[in-house]
Amino acid sequence: MAKQFTLGKNERLKSRKQIEQLFSKGKSFPLSPFRIYYQVTPLITNSSSTLQFGAGVSGKNFKRAVDRNRVKRLTREAYRLQKKQLQEATIEKKLQLNIFFIYTGKELPAFNIVREKVNVILNKLTKIVNENNSPDT
Repeated sequence: MAKQFTLGKNERLKSRKQIEQLFSKGKSFPLSPFRIYYQVTPLITNSSSTLQFGAGVSGKNFKRAVDRNRVKRLTREAYRLQKKQLQEATIEKKLQLNIFFIYTGKELPAFNIVREKVNVILNKLTKIVNENNSPDT
């Protein structure tokens, strides 16, 4: 099977510096039950991935780590299965896109709901990426 549906180490947003920069200088928009932070930058040649992703869940809404981990796992899985179109857009436009999903809901979601919401979010981000570089090219 091809490596089409993977979420490797280089595609995960792990750098504290990048995450802090994303929250301070990046843009955000809410799409219930998520809040999405994103930052679009020109691609640096030594960068390993054009798309980096992170997910988080509030400990205030979910006291048990088991529940927080489940929501993050569902979010990562939905993202992993649907990121192809967004990834192609970032490669085509030669852009680096950092994304962080924060789950703000108060109840454990079903996978179908998470998948639908992530699909809407990724479509919106694809539009943003396509519009971002059009005048410059």
